[in-house]
Amino acid sequence: MKITCFIKYQIDPFKLALFEQYAENWSKIIPECGGELLGYFLPHEGTNNTAYGLISFDSLAAYESYRSRLRKSDLGKKNFQFAQEEKFILSEKRSFLKVVPSTYKRDAQGEKV
Repeated sequence: MKITCFIKYQIDPFKLALFEQYAENWSKIIPECGGELLGYFLPHEGTNNTAYGLISFDSLAAYESYRSRLRKSDLGKKNFQFAQEEKFILSEKRSFLKVVPSTYKRDAQGEKV
């Protein structure tokens, strides 16, 4: 069963560009470590201090393997250090979700994409 790690970030809205760089850095690191990056999402309208990241895995075991590879990744360590030094992430929460298959990726006509 495929699962998605849904990460909700509370960010410093005055450091949005730094968070965007952090997210862009993950675009290479996450796939190299075994995650399927669905994307990072920045505030656009409304709340200005909430961002999201979504990463899918084939199972919780695959997620644990990914975490192990991530801890060994030099680029991953560097990106975590960047976040700690610049302090643009104030908090983060992780939830693991599974999709309702019939609802996933439907276009405006209700057809599966």
